[in-house]
Amino acid sequence: MSAVLEPNAAAPAPWVSAYRASDVEITQAVTAPLFARPGKFWWIALLVSAPFVAWLVAALVWVFYEGIGVWGVNSTVVWGVAIADYVWWIGIGNAGTLISAMLLLTRQRWRASINRFAEAMTLFAVAIAGLMPIVHLGRPIYAYWLAPYPNTMSLWPQWRSALVWDFWAIISYLLFSILFWYVSLIPDLATMRDRTTSRTGQLLYGAFALGWSGSVRHWRALRILHTTMAALGVPLVCSVHSIVGLDFAASLMPGWQESIFPPYFVVGAMYSGFAMVVVLALAIRWGFGLQAIITGRHFDVIGRVLLMSSIVMGYSYATEWFMGWYGGARSDRSLVAFEFTGTYAPLFWALLSCNVILPQALWFPRVRRSFAALFAIAIAINVGMWLERILIVWNTLSHGYMPSLWRVFHFTIWDLAFVIAPLGFFAFLFLIFVRLIPAVSMFDMRELAHRENVA
Repeated sequence: MSAVLEPNAAAPAPWVSAYRASDVEITQAVTAPLFARPGKFWWIALLVSAPFVAWLVAALVWVFYEGIGVWGVNSTVVWGVAIADYVWWIGIGNAGTLISAMLLLTRQRWRASINRFAEAMTLFAVAIAGLMPIVHLGRPIYAYWLAPYPNTMSLWPQWRSALVWDFWAIISYLLFSILFWYVSLIPDLATMRDRTTSRTGQLLYGAFALGWSGSVRHWRALRILHTTMAALGVPLVCSVHSIVGLDFAASLMPGWQESIFPPYFVVGAMYSGFAMVVVLALAIRWGFGLQAIITGRHFDVIGRVLLMSSIVMGYSYATEWFMGWYGGARSDRSLVAFEFTGTYAPLFWALLSCNVILPQALWFPRVRRSFAALFAIAIAINVGMWLERILIVWNTLSHGYMPSLWRVFHFTIWDLAFVIAPLGFFAFLFLIFVRLIPAVSMFDMRELAHRENVA
């Protein structure tokens, strides 16, 4: 990296330490890792993630062959790890586009350093999330019945089913996320087209750049389209995870029939998504040497967002407990007591520690500026949010209205496969992404550098 891109201690904490660099130097800093040979750490990470991909494929094949009875589900706890994974991954996916769209509409300058890989995170997470309900169907060969299509039997989807809502939510959101990510990528693809020396690279990047020339007309059309899509994206993201919350809230089970679930799920998605962005940002910053582009100030702001989200999550938990007590229903009060003292109580206390108690350390600026502390808190938040998703399922289904139906979920090796293996698959996809596409938006960074220089 050019010396001009090194952090300047005398500068008043700009969003990008490269604000004195030229466009060429910023472009060089972002594209250099793509044209260089993969380093040993990239190969090690790829080799470590590859067995998890194989593990996921094996788990999918075995479940398709043997049936979902290989999981710990039973006649009472009919939902298990797959549904919890679905909610967790769709939350991670929702956050990427929500972060990028909201920061664009509110003109937050620090968006430039994180929007590209946050949107890529969305694509991979939503793709993984979409697998989970299909696997959980029991008969995945009939998954296409969820879509309305002309057929001789005049069969149509049951629109009162939450599964149909999820189908349309995932499809619409995935298509929108691909387009939103791709539109902002076009100028950078043109840059890659012009800089690569490989004929194959020139053809591929050129085809996807759609003839971008950087003219005023092209820039104007891009700005209008990107801003319009961002305005459409925010309500879409909120509606998608609200629909996921309605999967539970539309039922009659104790602990689920709550009007707070849709906004509560949206905040939880943003919470876990920002935590995942911290993990990815630290990895990209260290792996590609982008310390001047992803600065400590970015992590300080994200730490503040995580702190605020943890407070909202704590308030949401307290609201659930209060309404369970205030409503006076014996089943709701019994469920709240079961959460704190029942079979899954250790997991519930771990959830509260990860999601509410531990993030309170972010009140201190020293913690927000410590990369090690922020990384540990981000990992803890993601663990806590997964525990929240699984306990929403386990607690209610294990402790419903009839004591004769109270049963406990017992983890199996195949449940573990669907918890861990998708993480390796996600890492594998992300490692491929950073070798093919600029992980940071070059045109956004150049614009930000110019603004910082003028300011």
